[in-house]
Amino acid sequence: MTPTAVPRRDDRIDDDAKLRDLGYHPVLIRRMGPFGNFAISFSVISVLSGCMTLYGFGLGTGGPAVMLWGWVLVGLMVMFVGAGLAEVTSAYPTSGALYYMADQLGGRRWGWYTGWLNLLGLLGTLAGIDYGAAMFTGALLNLQWGLEPTPGVVMLIFLCVLLLHATLNLFGVRLVSVLNSVSVWWHFAGVTVIVGVLALVPSEHRSASFVFGEFANDTGWSSPLYVVLIGLLLAQYTFTGYDASAHLSEETTDAEVSAARGIVRAVGWSWLAGFVLLTGVTFAIQDYAGTQHSATGVPPAQIFLDALGPAGAKLLLLVVIVAQLFCGNAEVAAASRMVFAFSRDGALPFSALWRRVSPRTGTPAHAVLLTVVVAAVLALPALYSKAAYGAVTAIAVIGITPAYAIPIFLRLRHKERFRQGKWNLGRWGVPVGWTAVVWVAFVTVLFCLPQSNPVDVQSFNYAPLALLCVLALASVWWTVAGRGSYTTPTFSTGSGDRELAEMAEEIV
Repeated sequence: MTPTAVPRRDDRIDDDAKLRDLGYHPVLIRRMGPFGNFAISFSVISVLSGCMTLYGFGLGTGGPAVMLWGWVLVGLMVMFVGAGLAEVTSAYPTSGALYYMADQLGGRRWGWYTGWLNLLGLLGTLAGIDYGAAMFTGALLNLQWGLEPTPGVVMLIFLCVLLLHATLNLFGVRLVSVLNSVSVWWHFAGVTVIVGVLALVPSEHRSASFVFGEFANDTGWSSPLYVVLIGLLLAQYTFTGYDASAHLSEETTDAEVSAARGIVRAVGWSWLAGFVLLTGVTFAIQDYAGTQHSATGVPPAQIFLDALGPAGAKLLLLVVIVAQLFCGNAEVAAASRMVFAFSRDGALPFSALWRRVSPRTGTPAHAVLLTVVVAAVLALPALYSKAAYGAVTAIAVIGITPAYAIPIFLRLRHKERFRQGKWNLGRWGVPVGWTAVVWVAFVTVLFCLPQSNPVDVQSFNYAPLALLCVLALASVWWTVAGRGSYTTPTFSTGSGDRELAEMAEEIV
């Protein structure tokens, strides 16, 4: 499956001219190169964030076998989704990304609901990333000073992390790009150090049959198949956020190619790095039950502690925490660009405020602030429910993952409206696209299901409720204001097709 380059008129125009061709006047500053674009998606996926924060979830929801083989399966399927999305991104390299693609290919309502799903997913992902960083920071403080990581303490750390990320993003995209570039090497070096130390230092390791074959079920559900399917959440949650490359395309040079390649490369390298990380950490488990019920609050910290002692555990925790901070910072950048773009097209309440760009830094400052505030609100249930973090991660999956598939589906449904960009899949576009759409439909339904039994207030999966609330809000706001305020510019090379889409939408 080798992407092909098709000579087009757009090959000869620069990025800003391409953006004008799509209907937007450039206001963001292009300071991000191809590596920086790849780096932001790689940083948002962040195997040191997703794999580590949900590792405890994986121990009780299928155990090592599901974590490892689930990672292989999900990674493969996400490669299909990423490739399909990259092809559409190359044709529409704008900050609006997914909703703009859906709007151009399917009409305003497709764009409207895709945008709201994308926004929910991005904000849920940010809440999950930064809350995970807070949990690991709490574990480090517990080891260093004996501070008990109560829900209140973790929430306070979480709010401080959000404030840090807001501050860094307000300095502009150049700093964000530099931090993302550092993040790539930190992740590769971090995985190497963690796996290497855990392989060399402990005197005892688990057997290969345990690492690749041990099944565990602490969910309360009796069906092994159901537990296996629910256990895929660890991998599917980690493999989110690669649309960041698309959202930063208006700040990237050679965006038609760089953003598409950024998506595919980020997924591919994360797939490899995550498998190595999960394997290395699982081999080093000394006490399975003790790891699950660690006083630190995070099972990987207990693995580090049992295998290396306090000093080594603190060092590896610091490696993970820094990676998680890089990840959250990149996610704020991506989510705030989505807020900016959606507001630029009049979709959000008070859009005029959120679309303002700082003349000094070229950053949508108000969008950055809104992003971190909403993420903070999404994580508040963690003060009262142990299952809330799993629900937040599920919110990210069932919000953002369908938004990935909608542009791919519309590209398949309306082939006559789709005009390939410089990066495309050629004849493989259709089979890759349908594989992606079917997989996304499957996992969206899957992660709306309850994760533990019995189902009560503490164990209830709030993800589908959050999804319904957002869709209801989107529907109400469409009726009240969105129908009149929301509009995207017409792609100048495809205005006739867009008009047909609008007519079809009105008929429906």
